[in-house]
Amino acid sequence: MPGGLVALLDDIAALAKLAGASLDDVSAAAVRAGTKSAGVVIDDTAVTPQYVHGLSPDRELPIIGKIALGSLKNKLIFLLPAALVLSAFAPWAITPILMVGGAYLCFEGVEKVWHALGGGDHAEAVVEITDPKALEDRQVSGAVRTDFILSGEIMAIALSDLEGEPLLTQGVVLAIVGIAITIGVYGVVALIVKMDDVGLRLAKSASGASQAVGRGLVAAMPKLLKALSIIGTAAMIWVGGGIIAHGLDVFGLGAIPHAIEHAAEVAGAATLVAHGAVHWLVGAIGAAIVGGIVGAVIVVGYQAYTRMRGGAAH
Repeated sequence: MPGGLVALLDDIAALAKLAGASLDDVSAAAVRAGTKSAGVVIDDTAVTPQYVHGLSPDRELPIIGKIALGSLKNKLIFLLPAALVLSAFAPWAITPILMVGGAYLCFEGVEKVWHALGGGDHAEAVVEITDPKALEDRQVSGAVRTDFILSGEIMAIALSDLEGEPLLTQGVVLAIVGIAITIGVYGVVALIVKMDDVGLRLAKSASGASQAVGRGLVAAMPKLLKALSIIGTAAMIWVGGGIIAHGLDVFGLGAIPHAIEHAAEVAGAATLVAHGAVHWLVGAIGAAIVGGIVGAVIVVGYQAYTRMRGGAAH
């Protein structure tokens, strides 16, 4: 009997070690997959604040909560099952889908740059809505639709780093990545949109130091939003270009991605300090060049197509 109990305890200990190792594997995979999605996450964070711009301050956080809930539904109810089906039955389709999504990111990023430089007619017919609830519903709906595209890229990028993992592990990791990124993105967005309110409250306090901090926050808000917009646009182009370059390598067309990697390695080795940072920066610039070219080609084609149809490109 004691021998049987010892054997049982040994089995339990072995199972506990196995479970611990599995959790470590899942955690490591989630960190890797989430890190690869960072560029799209930056863009998601940069895009979302515009959907609460001009709305009642007391409705900003509830609206962000609704968008976050919609984002979770996008990731967990629609995109996660679709990703697992692809992984199980058509893993070959993941790279082409990623490349199509990458091309879309390049197009969106280059189109933003094009219109910022005054190119094209970006005017759109906007229906004026006076009912606050209807306006809120429209903003939430638009944000959730945009989030669906960006969330699809996040889940696809994460899935591409889980090749060879068991289906259950893939599902758990994708769920962790989806939940963590949603909390992170919309938590940061909530802080951003309420920064001016915090600043105004501090500016009215009795303390001189608090007033200075408050005025600084209020003054910094427009600059922060502008910086986020620029970073988000750059992230779309370099992430999209990186996805396309990686896809070319997968399909045996490795000249461009290998040239980018070689340039990054040479630049990193040539620097006396911050080798890793220089390597990453040169790689990101190379990916951005690829993304800029792809996006420009699509923008030009889209502009030509809309002109042929007699419509205004926007």
